[in-house]
Amino acid sequence: MQQDERVNILLTGGAGFIGSHILDALLEDSRVGTVRVLDNFSTGKRENIVHHQGHNRFELMEGDIRDYQTCRRAVAGMHLVCHQAALGSVPRSLKDPLLSHDVNVNGTLHILQSSVEEGIRRVVFAASSSTYGDSAVLPKVEDVIGKPLSPYAVTKYVNEIYAEVYARCYGLQFVGLRYFNVFGPRQDPDGPYAAVIPLFMRAAAENKPPVFHGDGSHSRDFTFVANAVEANLRSLFADENLKDGVSPVNQVYNVACGEQHSLRQLWENISQISGCRQEPIAGSPRLGDVKHSLANIDKICHLLGYVGGIKLQEGLQRAWKAFK
Repeated sequence: MQQDERVNILLTGGAGFIGSHILDALLEDSRVGTVRVLDNFSTGKRENIVHHQGHNRFELMEGDIRDYQTCRRAVAGMHLVCHQAALGSVPRSLKDPLLSHDVNVNGTLHILQSSVEEGIRRVVFAASSSTYGDSAVLPKVEDVIGKPLSPYAVTKYVNEIYAEVYARCYGLQFVGLRYFNVFGPRQDPDGPYAAVIPLFMRAAAENKPPVFHGDGSHSRDFTFVANAVEANLRSLFADENLKDGVSPVNQVYNVACGEQHSLRQLWENISQISGCRQEPIAGSPRLGDVKHSLANIDKICHLLGYVGGIKLQEGLQRAWKAFK
């Protein structure tokens, strides 16, 4: 492949919340040729990608990463893989750990092995801040983790270990992106495993009080989806030249803003944007939830040139506009 040739990219989970935003960006990128989306639509939505129907560089392949032969067909003719397909949610993994393991671990292993078999150069995959587990260290630094607090966290950590082994044993390049509470347009407020921001926005839209899991003091590093898209594009196209003796590839990075906000602060911001003044209702803390989360983003900024320029308030304004 010549340097001036476009690269073909397999995007798993491309009909999902984050994946569909990555798809938008890839189809606008002059470096990209064909983008093939592999999705089984278990959590992804057709309406997230329908606007690309008929695009001459877009291919849709309906299938499940749990089927190895499907993965082999999906990677054929591609140069890079952006692996977003997963079964998210800590509570879901507690309810059905076998399913979470099957999708997140076996599915990712199928993607890695298929990539080796088909000569893929690099796999960029969605990792998770849940990997930090019970580590009390703040901010979270990539090489300091604790014990996992949920089956979901285990699956995401296993993916990182497998990626490192495949790089070492088979020469497959990888970049793992530990997302910190990504939010934005197309994030689903429905269902038992919906994330906090779309739930709060639906409460605001209906002028109802939001429900905290706990007293509202839990804190997170909320990350607008455009920042996650930026991290993926920088990872896919990062060169291999050393920076201060370190390669930008075969690394795991935090993807966040480096800012900490409690759930109570989050609701105050949404209240200001929406005009809803309902008082929150305190509920029981959820099993497997970490109390506080805050990312150190020095590594990704230095090695990949990541900016992550959309902070919480601007992100909430964009999300609220789309939500309405």
